[in-house]
Amino acid sequence: MTLVSLTVVFVLAYFATLGYASDPSPLQDFCVAVKDADAAVFVNGKICKNPDLVVAEDFIYRGLNKPGNTSNPIGSRVTPVNVNQLPGLNTLGISAVRIDYAPNGLNPPHTHPRATEILVVLEGTLYVGFVTSNPANPAIKNKLFTKYLYPGDVFVFPEGLIHFQFNVGKTNAVAFAALSSQNPGVITVANAVFGSDPPINPAVLTKAFQVEKNVIDYLQAQFWWNID
Repeated sequence: MTLVSLTVVFVLAYFATLGYASDPSPLQDFCVAVKDADAAVFVNGKICKNPDLVVAEDFIYRGLNKPGNTSNPIGSRVTPVNVNQLPGLNTLGISAVRIDYAPNGLNPPHTHPRATEILVVLEGTLYVGFVTSNPANPAIKNKLFTKYLYPGDVFVFPEGLIHFQFNVGKTNAVAFAALSSQNPGVITVANAVFGSDPPINPAVLTKAFQVEKNVIDYLQAQFWWNID
C-alpha cells in the first residue's frame, strides 16, 4: 500500500471517529422527545413526537435566571436543562446547566459518562479541576489539572473524566455550562461508591481503599446528597 493510500485510510478513519464522538447526528430537522411514560417502546434516546404536533413551547425552557437553592450540606445546586426538561433537545447532542454555589460550596467530584463540559463563570471565584484516566504505566499517578476561575473565565472538562468545582470566595458564585449530549448523565463518585442501593459489599471497599471496615461502615451510613 502506497504512502498516499495509507494517508487516505488514516484521514477517513479519523473523520469516521469524529462522527461518533458525541450524540448521533439527527436525520431530520428536529425530533421533539415524547415522555417516557407515553412511549410504547424504549429506544436509545427518546421517541420523536409527531412533527405535525410540534409547537414552539417544545423548544424553550424558562428559569435559568433563578438561583438554585444551595441550602444543603454540599452548598451547591445544579439546575439542568437536558432533554428531560427541554424536549426539543432530542437528537441535537447538546444540553446546559446552571450551577449555584454558596460560600465554600462544592460541586463534588463527579463524571459525565456521555459528554464533554465547557464551563463559564459569571460570579465568584471557583477552584476547579479534573483528573486523568489511569496511565498505561502503573508507576505513574493519575494527573490532576486545576485552575482558579474568575468571572468571564472558561474551563473545559473532557468527556468521562472526574472533575469538580469549589467556591473559594466569600460570596455566592454562579456558573453556566454546556455539555455535548442531550442527556450527559452524572455519576457523583462518593454517592455511587458509598451510597448505592443495595450497598457495595464492605469487603470490596475495604480492600479497594485499604482502610478498616469501620471507616467503610461510617461512610456507607452517611446520607449522600444529590444536588441535581
